[in-house]
Order: sequence, then structure tokens, then C-alpha cells
Amino acid sequence: MKRAATSLSLLYTCVFSFNAFSQIQGAPRMPSASVAEYREVKNGIDVLEKHNFEALHPNPQTPRKIGLVTNQTGVDSSGRRTIDVLANVTGIKLVALFSPEHGAIGALETTNIGDAVDRRTGIPIYSVFGPTAESRRPPLDIVKNLDTVVYDVQDVGVRFYTYETTMAYFLEAAAKTGRELIVLDRPNPIDGIDVQGPVTDPDQESFVAYGETPVRHGMTVGELAGMYNAERHISAKLTVVQMEGWRREDWFDATGQLWINQSPNMRSLTEATLYPGVCLIERTNVSVGRGTDKPFENVGAPWINPKQLAGYLNSRQIPGVRFVPLYFTPTASWYESQQLGGIYVVLLDRKTLDSPEMGIEIASALHRLYPRDFDMKSIIAIIANKSAVEAINADQDPRLIAQSWREGLERFRDVRNKYLLY
Repeated sequence: MKRAATSLSLLYTCVFSFNAFSQIQGAPRMPSASVAEYREVKNGIDVLEKHNFEALHPNPQTPRKIGLVTNQTGVDSSGRRTIDVLANVTGIKLVALFSPEHGAIGALETTNIGDAVDRRTGIPIYSVFGPTAESRRPPLDIVKNLDTVVYDVQDVGVRFYTYETTMAYFLEAAAKTGRELIVLDRPNPIDGIDVQGPVTDPDQESFVAYGETPVRHGMTVGELAGMYNAERHISAKLTVVQMEGWRREDWFDATGQLWINQSPNMRSLTEATLYPGVCLIERTNVSVGRGTDKPFENVGAPWINPKQLAGYLNSRQIPGVRFVPLYFTPTASWYESQQLGGIYVVLLDRKTLDSPEMGIEIASALHRLYPRDFDMKSIIAIIANKSAVEAINADQDPRLIAQSWREGLERFRDVRNKYLLY
């Protein structure tokens, strides 16, 4: 990647200093560069309402039995839950709800999520997230008794965010039972253009790596559904209710939509922007800020020297970010109640940041600086690309590692282009 000129570096340092000071003082952050024009975007549920739910084929004489995959993010532009909207449509009968990881209200940080009942409607909620592979797949005995399954969950645009795999599993269940899956589309909050990060190896597929997909795919969940359905030969009956008003360059703050935390540790667009990189080290023995007020912005461990790590990463001049040394004490997850040395990742410019490459930079720095302490044995689960992991172990320059996955990204783009809806 091109290095900044000296004069630009001085300006960059001044901008960084202002941002760091603003964070400490509690002042507003400087806006990221290249914010798209603000507009009101209608999600799939809003478009469904606008067209009188015709995609559901309501039948007042024999109401169609509907199942709904959703959580706290499933609301329309008026703030009404998709659950309540569909429960009051003449000609359909909402009989089953399915909750993905973190449960129906997105507040649980456990694999032990059982079935429940929606308090407002009395409709049963079937959990499709648990400790086993079987518990993460839709119950076919329930699906086959439905006419249609509707999916309405806000995604974050990252391959290992498990809501995408849950949607894909419902595609598979729809194909097996001969039922239809209707995806109510929503924005990719970190834009629909950028495609970044290593592509999943075919033998590394898992619940956090469905299909040969890069970390950041630049697609909506509706577009992913179309791609998975065709490229993996699932051949389910699929309908995508498209958004109105969304453009590929839009980040979430250009949509006019209410931010709802997609999960307990996905609390802001900044965190969603850094997540495709910082989360690459989640399966190692390093805290990624869970249990702090800055998840995916704080990174630390008891054996990290904050100034050493921050200094090394800043010397790499990674575009779009700078690193502040700090100590923090998480209240949950890795190293609960222990003081950790680490870094705070300051986002300067989201458009110049390649977040997955930043994640490889952080992993490489930890491996180089703390080879006896940094445990990489499980990092493959998230990165899902063996050559990238081997290159980190061999202390290759992260820029060269990122270059090595460009060919895979180009192949993915060629496939992806066939399924873009906007």
C-alpha cells in the first residue's frame, strides 16, 4: 500500500491527536470521511407493508401459516416489531418464531438459549442457536408444518457474524421441506461496495464461515441469500423483498434508520466498522473488549506492554486508524476482572481502512512481539484461510499477506456481481 507523504503524516497526526483528546474528554468524535448523502431508506418490512403483504399471499378463507426468524432488530420504520405487524395481517397466521444467536431480544451471551414464548403475542419461540451443530439448524418438523418462513434480522455485513449462516440454514431447511423463504432485506451497515479479507477455504466451512466468502462481502442479506441459493445449488423457493432508497455506497448513518444494537457487543457503527478486523483474533487468548464499554475498540491481555504494542502498530502507518496505549479491566469474557495492557483503536477514516488487513496487522504484531504468550492455535476458526494463518506464523509482512488473497477476492467479486440487487 502507498505510504503517506511527510506533510500528510503531520496532518494525520494532528487529526489523531484531536480524536484521541475528544475521546478522553467525552467530546463528539470527528465524522468519518466520505459520508454518503443522507436519505430515508425503506427496509423490506416497510415495502412489504406498502404492498399490502402481497408477497405472503394472504388468504382470508384459509390463512397461511407463517414462521418468522427475527430478533430485536426486526422493526419497521414506525418502530413496530415485525412480529406484531405480521400477527395482525388478515389472511395469514403467525404461528412460529425463530431466534438466532443472542436470543429473541439480543441480550444473551451464552450458547444455552432455550425455547420460549413471546409475551406479547403468546407465539412460541424456537431457538436456532445452541452448543451443538444440530441445535443451530431449524427444526424441520416445525418448518414443514408452515407455508412460508420469513427472515427479518439486521446483519452487520461480516462473514462470521452468525445471523448470515442462520439465514443460509433456513434456505437449506426450506429446500428440504419444499417451503418458501422470504427475506425482508435490510442495509449492509458498513456499505455495499467494499469486499475485503481472506476468502474461506472450502475445508474450513463452519457456523462462522458459510461458503467461500471473504470476511467483508459488501452484500445485503437478501443478496447473500440469492448467491447461496444458486451457487451452492440449494434451490429453495426464495423471495427477496427489496429495500427502497438504499444505494451501495450507503453506510448505516446515511439511511435515516434507527440504530438498534444487533447484539450485546455491537453497539455502534464504529464498532461494526472495526469488527471485521479486531474479531479475527477473537478465538485467541486476547480480549477484544467484550465486558468493556468499547467492545472491538479495545484489545488487550495481561502480557501486553501497551506502549510497545501501540508504538509498533502506529509505526506500520495503517490507513484509517491509530492506536492509543491503555490499561483496561473487562467485566466479562476473556480475563474477567483482570487489568489488561492493550490498545484502543481510534477510527480516523472508515473509507481508507481495510479492517481485515488491520486485523492481520494486529495478529502479526502480537505474534512478533509476544511469541511465547500469544496463542494462535484457534485463530483459523475465524480467519478460515490456512495460507493467511501460516503466513502470520512465518512472520510475513501483513501487507504481503493481504496481497496474497487478492486473487480470491477477484474470483468472489465475479460471482457476487451476478446477485447484486441494488
